Amino acid sequence: MAAMSGKIVQNVFVSQWYPQNRQSSAQFQGDHFAPYMRKHLPFQGGKLAWTTVSSMHLRNLSKYQSGFANRRTIHCNATPSTTALPSLDKVDFLKLQNGSDIRGVAIAGVEGEPVNLTEPVAKAIAAAFAAWLVEKKKVDGSQRLSVSVGHDSRISAQTLQDAISQGIASAGLDVIQYGLASTPAMFNSTLTEDDAFLCPVDGSIMITASHLPYNRNGFKFFTNAGGLGKPDIKDILERAADIYSKFTVEGLATSQEKASASVNRVDYMTVYTSDLVKAVRKAAGNIEKPLEGFHIVVDAGNGAGGFFAAKVLEPLGAVTFGSQFLKPDGMFPNHIPNPEDKTAMKAITKAVLDNKADLGIIFDTDVDRSAAVDSSGREFNRNRLIALMSAIVLEEHPGTTIVTDSVTSDGLTTFIEKKLGGKHHRFKRGYKNVIDEAIRLNSIGEESHLAIETSGHGALKENHWLDDGAYLMVKILNKLASARASGLGHGSKVLTGLVEGLEEPAVAVELRLKINQNHPDLKGGSFRDYGDAVLKLLENSIDAVDKLQKAPVNYEGIRVSGFGGWFLLRLSLHDPVLPLNIEAPTRDDAVKLGLVVLSAMKEFSALDTSALDKFVQES
Repeated sequence: MAAMSGKIVQNVFVSQWYPQNRQSSAQFQGDHFAPYMRKHLPFQGGKLAWTTVSSMHLRNLSKYQSGFANRRTIHCNATPSTTALPSLDKVDFLKLQNGSDIRGVAIAGVEGEPVNLTEPVAKAIAAAFAAWLVEKKKVDGSQRLSVSVGHDSRISAQTLQDAISQGIASAGLDVIQYGLASTPAMFNSTLTEDDAFLCPVDGSIMITASHLPYNRNGFKFFTNAGGLGKPDIKDILERAADIYSKFTVEGLATSQEKASASVNRVDYMTVYTSDLVKAVRKAAGNIEKPLEGFHIVVDAGNGAGGFFAAKVLEPLGAVTFGSQFLKPDGMFPNHIPNPEDKTAMKAITKAVLDNKADLGIIFDTDVDRSAAVDSSGREFNRNRLIALMSAIVLEEHPGTTIVTDSVTSDGLTTFIEKKLGGKHHRFKRGYKNVIDEAIRLNSIGEESHLAIETSGHGALKENHWLDDGAYLMVKILNKLASARASGLGHGSKVLTGLVEGLEEPAVAVELRLKINQNHPDLKGGSFRDYGDAVLKLLENSIDAVDKLQKAPVNYEGIRVSGFGGWFLLRLSLHDPVLPLNIEAPTRDDAVKLGLVVLSAMKEFSALDTSALDKFVQES
């Protein structure tokens, strides 16, 4: 690893000034995806160049409403020096880790959120991924690896794409830029076999921060084995910190020629969307337009999912007028691109009802999550989406195990096991946790074909365990198309019938109880230790109450049934927060469960229980 890291360091220095011969935001003004092309990015006139990007130093956000930042390229002659580059700020790379992703602040302008995902940081991370990938693939000097790079609609996306591309190219790997793309497409590019589109690639990077605010961004990494896990991300960030610390002017000068690898551009989304279209046609018996006569509206939330209307639904024959927010806009002016957000779900529901559509589909920013709405305005998200997908999967694979996260309802368990004849395996929060658990179950002989979170992340065994929001919707479209082809029904009533019998709680709330890390009670300890102490005391107090029963099998936090409902108190995966979920048949029953939790927290002064206090007092 040390030798490889040194090689990467030597090659990556030049990425600080690697030229940018790019069009700015033309691809976002018309069709979402430019025609297929390959373009080399040579050095400009033999001079060194660096790019200053105004989006990294925002003063006026209004000019970013419909595109990306303007660029200006400055040329200079560099003199060799061993002096560290003065512009580099100290960065705690490990703080950029967010589970199996990397996330940070890429845009200045929000008080209290200093930029920590700069271009040099991105370049170091890209070089570190290159070193990690070379090591994992066990390649020798004769084999040249390739990495695809894509991004969602965020205003910092193209700047970071340039930085990532430079870091990879200067490390001696080939770069294939996809421009605006979806996270699932990036993973698929490691599997697709098509020389015309330079596939398969050896690794892939998606630039996205999901539904987070406009000033954030981040990276997701893939190989043909799937998304990288937490240990891999930590490894990459540790390598990146070492690379970043060694950026020098001398390294820049001596590495210029070694970073002359070409960067190619490919319209890979053509391949990805074509595969989705083929999947629906196949399910309907190879009918060319199996959705002809269906009216389906799409809400992309100004993220990367606008392709679905024109590139998937319309070729299948569906009418899509009334679709909204398809144009990429990284300021997200209409609503948060998040299927869990109430405002977002109201927006797609209104679009369905106003346009008298058969179905509505909504995506998050990078299209790895989704939800739907039927013709009556009934939402298929959270537990209801899990129930629908479980019904579809269990028709195809009777008796299979459905893996979900920890906050799913008791009614869902009853529906999966009693109504559908499957098995419900409730695991931890975190889409990667859920997916990895399904893979583990299969490895020990317990068949599982669906892993899905209440957040809308859903992965199927048949789709390489990729959490793909577009593919989830394709499974729903398959059901509509095949039902009509078989004469079994038309419209979204087919879907509504599949979830008939699902018991849903009258009251369902999630309250976030924050831990004050500066409180004296923590005595310099971690918020995790403090949170664990809260959970332990609550667990002990439950044993003394006859009407309450702890879940016999539980993988996260404390889950307790009682008063006709249940609650789950757990420690957040990343933040100093104890989320509390309560579901009950009446508000009075929900309050009783809330009071049980509240009574166990009296001695924990560093815990902010105001949200729970308000809930029980207002009832």
